[in-house]
Amino acid sequence: MTTMPTTSARGRGGDSAGVWRAVIRRPLGALSLAYLAVVATAAIAAPWLAPYDPTATDLSHVLSMPSADHWLGTDRLGRDILSRLMYGGQVTLLGVLQAVATVLVLGVAMGLASGFLGGRVDRALNWLIDVVLAIPVIITLLVVLAVFGTNETAAMVTLGVLGAPGLARVVRGVTLAVRQEPYIAAARVAGLPSSYIVLRHVLPRCYGPIIVQASLFAGVSLLTETGLGYLGLGVQPPTPTWGGMVADASQVIDQQPWMLVPAGAVIGLGILAFGLLGDVVRDATGQRGKRAASTRAARRGTLRAEPAAHPASAEPAALLSVRGLSVALPTAQGTTTVVEDVDLDINPGQTVGIVGESGCGKSITGRAILGLLPAGGTIASGSIRLGGDELTTMTKAELARLRGRKIALISQEPLAGLDPVFTVGQQIDELVRRHDRLPRRHVRARTLELLTAVRLPDPEGVAARYPYQLSGGMAQRVVIALALAGRPELLIADEPTTALDVTVQAEILDLLRQLQGETGMAILLITHDWGVVADLCDRAYVMYAGHMVESAPTEEMFDVPLHPYTAGLLRSSPRLAEPGLPLPAIEGTVPEPRDWPAGCHFAPRCPLATAICREGAIAVAKPEENRRTKCIRFDEVRRGEGHDGAGTLARR
Repeated sequence: MTTMPTTSARGRGGDSAGVWRAVIRRPLGALSLAYLAVVATAAIAAPWLAPYDPTATDLSHVLSMPSADHWLGTDRLGRDILSRLMYGGQVTLLGVLQAVATVLVLGVAMGLASGFLGGRVDRALNWLIDVVLAIPVIITLLVVLAVFGTNETAAMVTLGVLGAPGLARVVRGVTLAVRQEPYIAAARVAGLPSSYIVLRHVLPRCYGPIIVQASLFAGVSLLTETGLGYLGLGVQPPTPTWGGMVADASQVIDQQPWMLVPAGAVIGLGILAFGLLGDVVRDATGQRGKRAASTRAARRGTLRAEPAAHPASAEPAALLSVRGLSVALPTAQGTTTVVEDVDLDINPGQTVGIVGESGCGKSITGRAILGLLPAGGTIASGSIRLGGDELTTMTKAELARLRGRKIALISQEPLAGLDPVFTVGQQIDELVRRHDRLPRRHVRARTLELLTAVRLPDPEGVAARYPYQLSGGMAQRVVIALALAGRPELLIADEPTTALDVTVQAEILDLLRQLQGETGMAILLITHDWGVVADLCDRAYVMYAGHMVESAPTEEMFDVPLHPYTAGLLRSSPRLAEPGLPLPAIEGTVPEPRDWPAGCHFAPRCPLATAICREGAIAVAKPEENRRTKCIRFDEVRRGEGHDGAGTLARR
């Protein structure tokens, strides 16, 4: 098992708990929290702790200094200052609470919606935020008080409404960053609804910035509430308020300056405590973020191993049938096609592999099938049918209901697909509850059953661990268990063994083979490793520069490739290298989508290319039953011409 220091918070709601623990460890943070807790407790418990009624007068002790009878002295009517401070805290802190609650509800909701949903929602909310930020706060509060009289609740709620856009912008920024995390995509693929993902996986990452902003805004609210009380625009006498006590003290400051000290000190220290608390939380979350980033980088370093003219209709027996699929992504130069005219069929219980160099469009094809293209990506044309359902015309909600139940994903970086805040058991539990609707007492039993199915020793112990406590192989098994939670008919495995050592690779492939036999699910395997294809796949598709250039039963493709790119890949495989001889390689590199040639995309690297290959699109040929190739010279490739014995090496 890999061992590394923990950087994640523990348990449900662990991110905020971790923030508070980090704050308490800092002296200023602990002092600020302690002061605010004492003040709040005194205000709440005033009916039991206050020595006098806050409105009771004692004309024999007017403007007295602190004494045994009156610990903080009395005001000009002989009222006990300590009692009035405690009761006044109820009014003042309630006003602060109303403003902060309003800013949290509106600001967090607007920020999460804007950052997570994007598009028109983001533009509309940003416009609204800009409008509200342009409204002058003080003038608006005075207008509200003029309309509602001395209704302090209306004033403080209005203050919260006017302060919400500032928090919304901060939350939006954090949400935009978190939305790109792999575990968010994994949650979508698992079939979790957007609302659940936002509340369970996005919102906890915003706790630090939210606490900072809320703390600073609480200080502003305290200053505003006491200012309104000082001006006589808030709660009216004889009800005590801190601002009203400052106003009373200002009228007799020449007779008794001490009277200003208790209320002024409580207000000043309160504002200071809120400000310090915000600074401490900011510093604490900043350091935790840096440690988490360095841990993720170290973890990635530890885990990474060295390494057509299509038919008009889908195959009748196909579980998944892709026809004429073209995908476009936004670039600095505009929208660019990155996958073009792709056909693909997978039958129930079949394992199909997509092979090709990096940058050929394999993963984008898989994401298009899942409906999880990068921001701005679109399916320009084509059809994707899964079990009779047309995926390209489905709404986001319909696709979300499909994921996890009919189609699931495992990725090449399993740890990146696991939420670091929750235990393995908690993450599988939520999918079991989502897909099976089981009573809570049966959920963990199903979770342990899934962990047992993926051959994890001590399932209960693994369920209690956090992702950072897992080795690469264990994490991949957990991700497979997550994918199986909804009993999918199709599993898309995107480079599932790339980050694992050779021994663990073999175990994961054997596990996939066993699970497929037990569940009958189909597997779409995206890889660059011919050994994985040979070991697991019934049929292979070869992809180059956005095109499917060849497809065939795996054994036939290994025996006799019919496209020069396939032959070149097989010839350059280390598994097929001649001992003592240099490893043959295909000259050149995969072109960027914007640099694709007009004809065959492989023509610039192909020794068999002719003028015809470079002039226009190449049709898909069907040289044999159940075989396809996007090459006009497949007969020469069959004979091994142009590749220095590629066919012979391939057949080996």
